[in-house]
Amino acid sequence: MAEKKATGFIKLQIPAGAANPAPPVGPALGAQGVNIMQFCQAFNAETQDKAGTIIPVEITVYEDKTFSFVTKTPPAAVLIKEKLGIQSGSGVPQLQKVGTLTEDQLREIAEVKMPDLNANTIEAAMEIIAGTARSMGVSIEGRAPKKTYVPSKKLAAMLAGRTLDEE
Repeated sequence: MAEKKATGFIKLQIPAGAANPAPPVGPALGAQGVNIMQFCQAFNAETQDKAGTIIPVEITVYEDKTFSFVTKTPPAAVLIKEKLGIQSGSGVPQLQKVGTLTEDQLREIAEVKMPDLNANTIEAAMEIIAGTARSMGVSIEGRAPKKTYVPSKKLAAMLAGRTLDEE
């Protein structure tokens, strides 16, 4: 049997076990001519044990409008937020910290993400996750920042709740 020719490739992030024809799933798949309900049922069946977690999925669409899909591990930021029990990262990550991860927690997240990361060792994966954590305003216990951040006068004034004119 000849191999099917791929005609489209779609990347989505969908809550596990909660795919439905509403945007963004319906329009993205409909544009490629894929059976939306068939995908939703297959995705929900495969991810029902991870309910509530955001799952990235890569869908390959073939000439005959059939499809195959591969689920990935949740985004690092989602795993960090779950581990710390926070709603979101910091708006000003260099100045306002929203939590602290221990080395053990960092290792656990890196082990979960390892299949999807471009890292050869768990230590390299931990560095990648640590970078994501830093960009969210999350400190890593026992790791000092590489450099100290000095905000601009405008940003410092804004964070203090005043304007530059008041100085």
